[in-house]
Amino acid sequence: MPQSEGLHVVGHPAVADRLARLRDRDTPTPVFRTLIEELGAFLAYEATRSLPLRDERITTPLIETTAKRIATRPVVAPVLRAGLGLLPGFLSVIDDAVVAHLGFYRDPQSLQPIPYYANVPPELADRHVFVLDPMLATGNSAVAAIDALVERGAVHITFVCVIAAPEGVARIHAVHPQVPIVTAAVDVGLNDHAYILPGLGDAGDRMFGSLTSVPHAVRAKV
Repeated sequence: MPQSEGLHVVGHPAVADRLARLRDRDTPTPVFRTLIEELGAFLAYEATRSLPLRDERITTPLIETTAKRIATRPVVAPVLRAGLGLLPGFLSVIDDAVVAHLGFYRDPQSLQPIPYYANVPPELADRHVFVLDPMLATGNSAVAAIDALVERGAVHITFVCVIAAPEGVARIHAVHPQVPIVTAAVDVGLNDHAYILPGLGDAGDRMFGSLTSVPHAVRAKV
């Protein structure tokens, strides 16, 4: 898929090298997690490039001068679980971003996103919001996350992922054409189980060493 106005593929040797190691099935969990965090910083650097700035008077050890600061603290919204892997890298670039959380899991049969948690700050209209999720496959969870933010007043939204499938890119742009996508790669497509090919498997499972991304409610014994 060619790069377009609403799709930015980060082309950098350091990004390509880390992505290759992520794809390798023999990469152990601790290394996988570190690579995801490092890619989070690279992607954040590109995704936040156009954040608006304001002037601020500061005093250096020598003189008073005018410096540039980010105008409004942005909001970063990782999609649970896997989006948490990109969060440390993002915060290493924008360290005072407000952190929101959106919880969705994909139903194994319908492949539709099931919401189970949302913690989003108020007054999103004037903030730039960055949705983090390593894999953009069908786009269903991404659209659900963006829908949730739009319902809460968000206007300036960017979707950030490590790998995107053409189907997911098309899905976001069909429903939310104003939302740009920043990614490290656009892969061939999806298999019969809606996994990205060649992809890297289930990012959440590989990141946390678990076997399923479907949450289970635990009821305390009385």
